[in-house]
Amino acid sequence: MFEALQEKLEGAFKKLRGHSKISESNISDSMREIRMGLLEADVDFKVAKDLVENVKTKALGEEVLRTVSPSQQIVKIFHDELVVLLGEGTATLDLNPPQRLLIAGLNGAGKTTTSGKLAALLKKQGKKPLLVACDVFRPAAVKQLVVLGESIGVPVFQPEEGEKDAVRAAKQGLEWVEKQGGGIAIFDTAGRQEVDEGLLEELIKIKNVVQPREVLLVADAATGQQAVSVAKTFNDAIGITGLVMTKLDGDARGGALLSMKQVTGCPVKFVGMGEKIDQLEVFHPDRMAQRILGMGDVVSLVEKAADAINEEDAMRIAKRVQEAKFDFNDFLGQMKFMRKLGPLESILGMLPGMGALKGLNVEEKRMKHVEAIILSMTAKERTKPELLNGSRRKRIANGSGRPVVEVNQLLKQFEMMRKLMRNKGMMKGLMGSMMGGGGAGGMPDLSSLGGMGGMPPGFGGGGKGGMPKMSKRPKGFKF
Repeated sequence: MFEALQEKLEGAFKKLRGHSKISESNISDSMREIRMGLLEADVDFKVAKDLVENVKTKALGEEVLRTVSPSQQIVKIFHDELVVLLGEGTATLDLNPPQRLLIAGLNGAGKTTTSGKLAALLKKQGKKPLLVACDVFRPAAVKQLVVLGESIGVPVFQPEEGEKDAVRAAKQGLEWVEKQGGGIAIFDTAGRQEVDEGLLEELIKIKNVVQPREVLLVADAATGQQAVSVAKTFNDAIGITGLVMTKLDGDARGGALLSMKQVTGCPVKFVGMGEKIDQLEVFHPDRMAQRILGMGDVVSLVEKAADAINEEDAMRIAKRVQEAKFDFNDFLGQMKFMRKLGPLESILGMLPGMGALKGLNVEEKRMKHVEAIILSMTAKERTKPELLNGSRRKRIANGSGRPVVEVNQLLKQFEMMRKLMRNKGMMKGLMGSMMGGGGAGGMPDLSSLGGMGGMPPGFGGGGKGGMPKMSKRPKGFKF
């Protein structure tokens, strides 16, 4: 996400390093490069132009802090302008009575999946969501919503088989909601391959019947400026109250997200970060601005961890690390915990400075191979890895279907992790750096760890044992 734009921004800010102050001459080249980076990321032309002009004006004005370097000044100003562009403050759902949400959008944007994800999120917050199927246009749309509802334990209204009138389905859905004793009703509507009069007329009628507190447009981030154009058309026709940007995890450009608020005037309320039912996130403009600038998003990472972690297990692991008793059972538990947090690429993107590491490749397959190797060990071998001689390693390789060299590599990496954990001074420094000190952008300098960095196997790259060498600290951004 935003990889191409991050690279362009880093190059632009780099040009300002070494200058003692900002001037018209030394800022022009950087701003030109930033503008090109924004346009290449498919940001709306006017939005890109205004953003660059605002940054340049403030950088040359009296608002600049005189106690920091020019590159740090520009990053700070650019961050603040990005927050304004994305929408200052987190936009929340209006859940006042009547608690009704209307989900709209084109086919393929992910309306039905988003409806299910939103229901799962609301249920997790202790609320009572209800799903109402009003998409009688797309084959199997109702069935898809029913399956999603069953998977999360949320009731779903189904129109009568053969029903073709979406407005009548909405009216029946309202009656069903009343029989359920109320709740937050999420109405999933039909889309089309493109915006047409028939679709907009149908949505207007459904909106008049449902009288929703929120009309959320689901837009596919990967379609770039087309998504922005679609959002503007929908807003003009039916009046949307918020946006849900889907497939953001697979969009390397991000131009639609950066343009949406400015062009449509509607806030982005949620972002889809994957296909799983729990991969819908509340949109925080300030956190997204930090991620775009390579600063990471530690707050969201901590929230994810707090949500997935078992406090008792965490205390047990912490104690075992402190006592240098960390074994393969603990390691396996940590791998499962990492998976709960979501795709590893997404997690790395939340760590300060990691976006600046080139060639870092997270291999999900490799993680599965590691898990297979550990599960092929006996309970005693997992507890005492020192028992793993040559014949045992061959048996484990055969049992896991992996070559002996991978088993040897895993054992070598695991022993390096244990050595790191026994070094209390290094562990303290590592944790301190991850909390905001250490290297640039808050990342610790791991060059002394022989290329391993204490990271679990499965992180492919140029370094020894799967971790890229860090003889230089990653060039992240910081204020």
